[in-house]
Amino acid sequence: MAGMTGHPSIPIVAYGALYPYLDEALARRFVVHAVAADADPDALPPEAREARALVSFGSVGASAAIMDALPKLEMIGLFSVGYDKVDVDHARAKGIRVTNTPDVLTDDVADLAVGLLYATVRNIAANDRMVRAGNWARGVKPALSGRVTGRRIGILGLGRIGRAIARRLEPVAGEIFYHNRRPAADAAYRHVADPLDFARESDVIIVATSGGPEARGLVDAAMLDALGPEGVIVNISRGSVIDEDALVAALAEKRIAGAGLDVFANEPHVPQALLGMDHVVLQPHQGSATIETRRAMADLVLANLDAWAAGEPLLTPVL
Repeated sequence: MAGMTGHPSIPIVAYGALYPYLDEALARRFVVHAVAADADPDALPPEAREARALVSFGSVGASAAIMDALPKLEMIGLFSVGYDKVDVDHARAKGIRVTNTPDVLTDDVADLAVGLLYATVRNIAANDRMVRAGNWARGVKPALSGRVTGRRIGILGLGRIGRAIARRLEPVAGEIFYHNRRPAADAAYRHVADPLDFARESDVIIVATSGGPEARGLVDAAMLDALGPEGVIVNISRGSVIDEDALVAALAEKRIAGAGLDVFANEPHVPQALLGMDHVVLQPHQGSATIETRRAMADLVLANLDAWAAGEPLLTPVL
């Protein structure tokens, strides 16, 4: 397990709900002040304001307001890969270090992406509901599904996770290609520079790009229309990367064939219209949610905190 070091004189803030294993380990190392994610930064108790580090889920992050409310803050340790909910410019201006947890969750997120693809194309979730409702026993015939084998699969964002997804699908895909803002170094797949051309060529789009303002609404109505009525989209990235209203409309009007979604624009709230769609598979943001990976993520958070407290180089710095 990462770091057995104790730092009992260092106060930190646990910002929002974390993970029991991480909570317990933090309590053994530091003086921990729990602060709710929706707490008013201007109303923090005096003892919390003394915190020198903040730990949070990526979905909570750290706003400029919470940084300003913690005048002694030196470090933000994220329990996630994504850091789009951190005001990075503000952290940089204040000299606050930021770490995340890359690599350790790559395989589990890639596995879920592939699972969502198969579940969506092969009607697995809809057929499960049909059997449980007794409709199969009553003689209802399930609709025929599509097939995954031979499909042209477009990876939107060929980073660590995108590459892991591509490797898993190589044995069955007709072709794998990708769209990044710039071609990826040493990529074994074809780069399609124009996003609409990328969507037109895809039978499946798997969204694996990082979040942040530059990626907001990257998959818009035009891109969904270019994907077409036989196309499927899978998102294990960030809900904000897809224009959610445009996605709901495209699914409702059958302008695309289906979607497998692990992330949403306003989590944990999911558009009501999606809940009744049998051609959509929904997950409650479970990409990294395995016992093994969550523990590895927690250990990496702890290792970064231990390094910071000891004045040593951070293991996985964002800043």
